[in-house]
Amino acid sequence: MDHLINHPGLLAVFGIVVFVMLLLDLGVFNRHSHQVTTKEALIWTVVWIGLAMCFSGVIYYYMDFENFARFQSAYWIEKALSVDNLFVFILVFTFFKVPKELHHRVLFWGIIGALVFRAIFIFAGVEIINKTYLPAIELFGKSVEINVVLTVFGIFLLVSGIKSWFAKDDHHEDEDLSKNFAVRMVHKFFKVSNDYDGEKFFTVKNGVRMVTPLFVALMVIEFTDLVFAVDSIPAIFAIAPDDPFILYTSNIFAILGLRSLYFLLANFMDKFSKLKYGLAIILSFIGIKMIISPFVHIDSMVSLIVIASVLLLSVIASFLFPPKKEII
Repeated sequence: MDHLINHPGLLAVFGIVVFVMLLLDLGVFNRHSHQVTTKEALIWTVVWIGLAMCFSGVIYYYMDFENFARFQSAYWIEKALSVDNLFVFILVFTFFKVPKELHHRVLFWGIIGALVFRAIFIFAGVEIINKTYLPAIELFGKSVEINVVLTVFGIFLLVSGIKSWFAKDDHHEDEDLSKNFAVRMVHKFFKVSNDYDGEKFFTVKNGVRMVTPLFVALMVIEFTDLVFAVDSIPAIFAIAPDDPFILYTSNIFAILGLRSLYFLLANFMDKFSKLKYGLAIILSFIGIKMIISPFVHIDSMVSLIVIASVLLLSVIASFLFPPKKEII
């Protein structure tokens, strides 16, 4: 919390930028539901990435290069790991037959929920980490402090990275969303209409208040984000375990740009076939960094170079070595 108190100006800038951009997004540019075009998605993608880069420049100016590198590392880690969310978005919208002009509405409110839940995860996580350091011990002639939570996170991410490497490319395609936990909870606590009612999440049918399939799709998106946060939040803790300001601002900037990225890449997701290997390497690298952090310090700039290089190489490899089409 000290980082927030020491930099109230930066926090105010972040809050104002996010509030104004969300207000413009919903109240001006997307006041009426419409199908987002590739051009519009490209513009918003550039805007959100540009804002994140500008904010990182402000961090460099008012703080230092170390925090700039931390922000950049955490931002691109979250951005990379969020790509898997895009596959789930496609699956959800297809399963619930959500009209294309309503995709933005679902994703917008899904992002609002993510703003809240990510704050809870990050701030609570930093407090837990600060309270789980073991007493200093002598190892190899050096005094070290091992953190229980970071070590567990490291092992978890290393295992996740290995599993991701060997995961099948179609691991989402056969998923039956009717059995999803969020769907079952919605049906348990609400009456669910079988029909859409424009862009409404709630409707009245024969005098009975009900939720629409659009609300069900939103709840699945929210629940999915919570599940993916289990991977992404521990991963960014490796970058700045004691700095909620860097973690939260970088995380939110990455999440806010996810909607436009979805509309931009929805029709090209199969082109990034090698990206999963890059993500697996990044998860494993971060996991190892967490495990060895009491003994070996890996500089933030080194982490940023590794993450950026792996992402770039995996994207290039995807285009150079596209998956072979099956001959029927």
